[in-house]
Amino acid sequence: MTLDRIYQAVHLLKPSVRRTEIIPYPGIKSDCDLYLKAENLQLTGSFKLRGAYFKISMLSDDEKQKGVIACSAGNHAQGVALAARDMGISATIFIPSVSPLSKIEATRRLGAEVRIIDGFYDDAHQAALKHQKESGGVFIHPFNDEDVIAGQGTIALEILECMPDVEAIVVPVGGGGLISGIAFAIKMLRPSCKVYGVQAAGAASMYSSLEKGELVRLPTVSTFADGIAVKAPGDLTFDMCCKYVDQVVTVTDDEIATAILTLMEQEKLVSEGAGAVSVAAILFHKLPLSGKKVCAIVSGGNVDVNILSRIISRGLRTTGRLSELTVEMIDKPGQLQEVSSVVAQLGANVIKVIHNPSGENTDINGCYLHLSLETKDKAHFQGIIETMQARGYNILP
Repeated sequence: MTLDRIYQAVHLLKPSVRRTEIIPYPGIKSDCDLYLKAENLQLTGSFKLRGAYFKISMLSDDEKQKGVIACSAGNHAQGVALAARDMGISATIFIPSVSPLSKIEATRRLGAEVRIIDGFYDDAHQAALKHQKESGGVFIHPFNDEDVIAGQGTIALEILECMPDVEAIVVPVGGGGLISGIAFAIKMLRPSCKVYGVQAAGAASMYSSLEKGELVRLPTVSTFADGIAVKAPGDLTFDMCCKYVDQVVTVTDDEIATAILTLMEQEKLVSEGAGAVSVAAILFHKLPLSGKKVCAIVSGGNVDVNILSRIISRGLRTTGRLSELTVEMIDKPGQLQEVSSVVAQLGANVIKVIHNPSGENTDINGCYLHLSLETKDKAHFQGIIETMQARGYNILP
């Protein structure tokens, strides 16, 4: 890897890849000066277009004639499909069955032949390699390739041009192609700048590999952030992360959902799970960023709209804005009105009520009142519980 290769990628990508905005983000609850690199607004909705386009641009005419093959959870697939279409090259792309239907259909619309493989990214990878041997096409790896990494590294040059005094960059990590390109360029041009990676806790292959000092292959992955659900990093990306990345941390799916909700509410930005992990790490104070000028990469916006309502609901619950309260009481007229009145006086809103008769271990004329509440935060909800307990209500855990 060289800086010249990344500068070459900048030149080749200029006509075809969008230079995405860097957006100040003063509203986040953090003690750093935060900016967002909005790669979710990239063509195809993800940074993956950069690496795929540059890699395919560098193929020889003979290689282009053979066509390209790729495997992807969806974002790399769209990047390869768009690049292949623009250059008049056939593309066959293997996508795991867990990928959102929206990503699969978007890849088909770009003209690629799509083959769905049961399982996760690594299963699609094996199927793609088998097809490459049989067909003789050129395999475009989503992360473990120097040209792909160089294409992703163009993001770092854009950041440095707009933020020459940046002190830390926070990057989503799956297989490691994005953070490898960014970290290499940053450490060559501004070595004092920290580069931090963030993975989903249910797919922490790079985190585990760096902790152990050797490549780790996870037996399985579990996260709704499908874009970074990778069982093992590449050997090239692992080596580059060992050399150039300062730290990798993990975030839970609840924290990722909260970040997606926060970006939507405060910045009107739609992010997918993989794209929001960088913001989640900052929201939940996983990194030493106090007082620093920070750029977080929002790497993709191709969220599955079919689960978006569940993501929002999870984010509301994690932040204490959607709360559940169960009250044990005597079943008599007026009880619901009394409880609702207390909740309203404390500034919360009842959005759902379930009334159940008592169980075998309670008074025969007792009942359970289960309330779903809109609350300000966890402290607000705790205040409601304490007030109701002080008024004699029995609140169940």
